[in-house]
Amino acid sequence: MIPLSILDLSFIREGGTVRDALLESRAQAIHAEQLGYHRYWVAEHHAMPGIASAATSVVLGHLAAATTSIRIGAGGIMLPNHAPLIIAEQFGTLNALFPDRIDLGLGRAPGSDQRTLRALRRHGDTAEQFPGDVLELMDYFLPTGASNGVTAVPGAGSDIPVWLLGSSLFSAQLAAALGLPFAFASHFAPQMMEQAIDLYRSSFRPSERLKAPYVMLAVNVIAADTHGEAEFLATSRRLFIAALRHGRPGRLLPPVAPEDQPGRTRSAINSIPCRVSP
Repeated sequence: MIPLSILDLSFIREGGTVRDALLESRAQAIHAEQLGYHRYWVAEHHAMPGIASAATSVVLGHLAAATTSIRIGAGGIMLPNHAPLIIAEQFGTLNALFPDRIDLGLGRAPGSDQRTLRALRRHGDTAEQFPGDVLELMDYFLPTGASNGVTAVPGAGSDIPVWLLGSSLFSAQLAAALGLPFAFASHFAPQMMEQAIDLYRSSFRPSERLKAPYVMLAVNVIAADTHGEAEFLATSRRLFIAALRHGRPGRLLPPVAPEDQPGRTRSAINSIPCRVSP
């Protein structure tokens, strides 16, 4: 059986608070563990009024402390936003507190807009340094310490699975070259999925971390007793994405019936892919 996992954005509901969102994520992680899910990952986004998981490492500690066996991880940490040493220390700390349960997924997208990039002290060429930053970060996890002479404490000697995340061919190719597992964001880039997976598998080079290619796919799934109810529930997510695409990010709205959707928004949400599972 293929292991199933959950990717959580810690949505802040309309009328709710950040605390409400983080407590909902905690309750959901506990329930996922009871149902036998394999992983529970949280994504890094910044300056988003409807997402509470910006301080991703802190949120992971909150979830790991509430669970006992499910793997807790970042899906992902946007590495160009951080110094690799800081991430090594943060995840080394998480691994020390919750051994053999922590995953580290790495992406190179900003997870924010241009103004937020400046506030994060990112430079225009930061994403171009991503391959070198990934290698530096993994170097800090070596028991002997990094080759630059700096030892991450905590971090050095931590056996933390490192994943590369992507929605294009770049990270697929990099994951293959480094011999790392690859997670593809098919929930918002489905048109690239098969090509990225084929490239990753055909180019994969075995490494000490991974002997054969390993792929994980992110998909949107809405579960309900009937197809109609699932379509109704899916409108919350679609409205959220439609507002984001129109430059008006907000909080997660309650679902609405098709006849109650504004005309412009109706056409926008109908163009957003969302896999419905009856």
